Amino acid sequence: MEEAKQIAKEINNGLFKPLYLLHGEEPYYIDALSNLIQAKALAEEARAFNEIVVYGKDAQLEEIVSQAKRYPMMSERQLIIIKEAQHLSRQIDQLASYAAQPMESTILVLCYKYNKPDKRKAYYKSFVKNGVVLESKKLYDNKIPQWISHYLSQKGYNILPQASYLISESLGSDLSKIAKEMEKLEIVLPKGTEITPDHIEAHIGVSKDYNNFELKKAVGEGNIQKAFKIIQYFSQNSKDHPFIMTVSILHTFFTQIMQYHGLTNHHPKEVAATLGISPFFIGEIKQAAQRYPMKRVSQALHDLKTLDLKNKGVGAPSDPTNLLKELLIKLL
Repeated sequence: MEEAKQIAKEINNGLFKPLYLLHGEEPYYIDALSNLIQAKALAEEARAFNEIVVYGKDAQLEEIVSQAKRYPMMSERQLIIIKEAQHLSRQIDQLASYAAQPMESTILVLCYKYNKPDKRKAYYKSFVKNGVVLESKKLYDNKIPQWISHYLSQKGYNILPQASYLISESLGSDLSKIAKEMEKLEIVLPKGTEITPDHIEAHIGVSKDYNNFELKKAVGEGNIQKAFKIIQYFSQNSKDHPFIMTVSILHTFFTQIMQYHGLTNHHPKEVAATLGISPFFIGEIKQAAQRYPMKRVSQALHDLKTLDLKNKGVGAPSDPTNLLKELLIKLL
């Protein structure tokens, strides 16, 4: 997220604003920036008297404003961080007067998670005018592998595309959760390492052979034996491989095959941009498109929808494993 990177750059360079409003559905950047401000704003010896961290449920805005108006003690500045500030949504406009004329020696940080503040409010407009406002948006699922690759490159690592997709499909789109798992790799692997699916299996605990990524590949290749082995593994580890996730990934896969059929230009850049995938996986889609003509793709999408409804109890409900086996028989 370029805006977050620019804010982080300014903070690392010692350039602080008196007001920060960090909000949005993706908590990762909110936490990362508030933690960075906390680490950089004050010297260690100044924190005892000049750093206040409160939570929205416990915060009293009158006290916060009163503290913000005070001068720091034996320090250039003071820092006030309000975490979970979304719990103050009904009274947060009480900050409007202070935000209109903030103290330059105070850094006031609002961490407003999982929601959007009312942009019509006076305090919001003052934060925009006199400080920094960041909206931390959720990344689309197809952007997660690229985020993982960039995150690790910043740490001095390379990662194979299939490894980043394996992490994405196994851990979902929670960036904070993914970052914590990446920290495990940083502990055990020296900088400069090219991270492979073997590393992911060994240090994060995601099987490199039995996962949705390999299931999708087996379906695309028409490898029924491999596909059934993976499904059997899923049935024995259903908590880590929920049915709805498998159906969702297969639905995306067949949607991409349909999009590939609809393209008149099959240049790798065009395919990658339209399908939202790494060029590394174009060969996989091309091979699957040869096996599944448009009519079969349409039928597969219909079957996936039907099985999803059955899993939810519509029609003839059945065990998820049996539903997946039923799907594979139809596909392969």
